[in-house]
Amino acid sequence: MPTCTAPLSSAVNSAPLSADADPHAVLSAAVTAPVAGGGEIGYAALDYAASAPVLRRVWDEVAGYAPLYGSVHRGAGHLSRLSTELFERSRATVAGFLGCRTDDQLWFTRSTTDSLNLLAAALPAGTRVFVFETEHHAALLPWARHGHAVTCLPTPETPESAVRAVESALAGAPEGPKLLCVTGASNVTGELWPVAELTAVAHRLGARIVLDAAQLVPHRPVSVADLDVDWVAFSGHKLYAPFGAGVLAGRADWLAAAPPYLAGGGATRVVSRDPHEGLRVEWADGEARHEAGSPNVIGAFAIAAACRALTEGPGYDGLVARERELLGTLRAGLGRLPAVTELSLFGGRSERVAVVSFTVDGWDSAELARALSDRYGIGVRSGMFCAQPLVRRLLRSEGPADDCGGALQAVRASFGAGTPDEHVQRLLDALADLTGRPRG
Repeated sequence: MPTCTAPLSSAVNSAPLSADADPHAVLSAAVTAPVAGGGEIGYAALDYAASAPVLRRVWDEVAGYAPLYGSVHRGAGHLSRLSTELFERSRATVAGFLGCRTDDQLWFTRSTTDSLNLLAAALPAGTRVFVFETEHHAALLPWARHGHAVTCLPTPETPESAVRAVESALAGAPEGPKLLCVTGASNVTGELWPVAELTAVAHRLGARIVLDAAQLVPHRPVSVADLDVDWVAFSGHKLYAPFGAGVLAGRADWLAAAPPYLAGGGATRVVSRDPHEGLRVEWADGEARHEAGSPNVIGAFAIAAACRALTEGPGYDGLVARERELLGTLRAGLGRLPAVTELSLFGGRSERVAVVSFTVDGWDSAELARALSDRYGIGVRSGMFCAQPLVRRLLRSEGPADDCGGALQAVRASFGAGTPDEHVQRLLDALADLTGRPRG
C-alpha cells in the first residue's frame, strides 16, 4: 500500500518534465478502430473541439496522486491535509496559467457551461446582458433563466463590425450593470474574436465582459490581466484533462455579494438553529462560497497538470506553430475538393484555431461522419455543435432547428496536441474518395 512520509508541500509537487519527454503526447495515440470489411486501423481523433484526448503527462500525474487521494477541507488526517493542499495549489497553478490579477478569484466548476451559469446566478439584479447569436448555447442561454434582460446581437461579418455592434448596443443601453459575453474562438469555424478590442469598448461604456475561452485556451495562451477581461471560463475536458472539471476566474465582487450557487457543506461558516427563526446561516467568503460539496480534487489537479504541460517544453509556441502547419494543410486540401464548402464568419483569411466545419454536396452530415468512421477510422463531429443560430446562419437556413435535418447541418474536424500529419491527410484522402475526386 502506498505511503507518503515526505512533508505535505513536497508530496504534492509534480515531477519535472524530463528532457526527452513530449509534454503534448496523448494517450489515444495507440488506439485502433474497426473498419468496414474487417480489421482495424489506427484511430484518427479529429474531434478535439468536443473533448480533447488526455495528455499522457496529465494521466501520469493523476495516477501518481491517486493513492494519496483524500477528502478536501474536511479533515485533519494526513491524506485530507495533503489533498487540501493539492487542491489549493492547483487553484494557484491555474490562476497563474491564466495570468489572473492579484485580487482575482478562481472557482472550480464542472465545465464552461457550469461556469457561465454560476456567473449568471451571481449577476446583480437588473443586469443587462449582451451576447452575439454566434455564441455556443452555454453562453447564449443561462442569462434569461436568471431573469436578466438579454440583447442578442446579430452575426457580424467582420471583427471590426463586431466591435461596432457592441459599441452601438452599449451606448444605447440604460444605466445599470451591464455584461458582455463573448467567445475567444468560435467552436464552429475556429475563428478568433477581437477580445481585447471588445473589452476596451465594453469598459469604456460601463460594461463588464466574460470571455468564453473553451475553444481558445487549448490553442492559445490567455491572460486575464493582459486582455483586461473581467472573467474567463473554460472546461478541463477541452484542455486535455478529463474528470469533469471547469474554471471560472476573475473579479470577486459580484460573486462575493451573491447568494451561494449551491447551498450545502463547504459554503457555510456557521449554521445554527434559532427557536423562533429556524435555521440561521452565515455563508463563507472567498471561493468556498460557490464551491459547496466535496470538490472534484482530481479534476482540478488534472487541469493544473494540463496547464503545466502546455507551458513547459516547447510551450504554446511549438503547439501554435504545429497547428498552423496542419491547419494550412487541411484547409488547402478542402479547397481543392469542389464538393466541399468550408464555413466561415469573417472570411478565409481570418486568424483561427484548429477547428474547421464544412459541408459536402450530396451528403447528409451525419451519414458522412458515419462513413468517415466506419470506412476510414476517422472521428469527426456532425450536427450544429450546440450553436444552432450560428450554423443556421452560415448555412443560410432560417427555419426552426427542428426543421434542420442532417442535410442542413455540417461536419467539424478539430485537432491539436498530438495530432500527426497522417490523420489530417487521411481525412482529405477519405473526402476525395467519397466525393469521387482524385487524391492530392
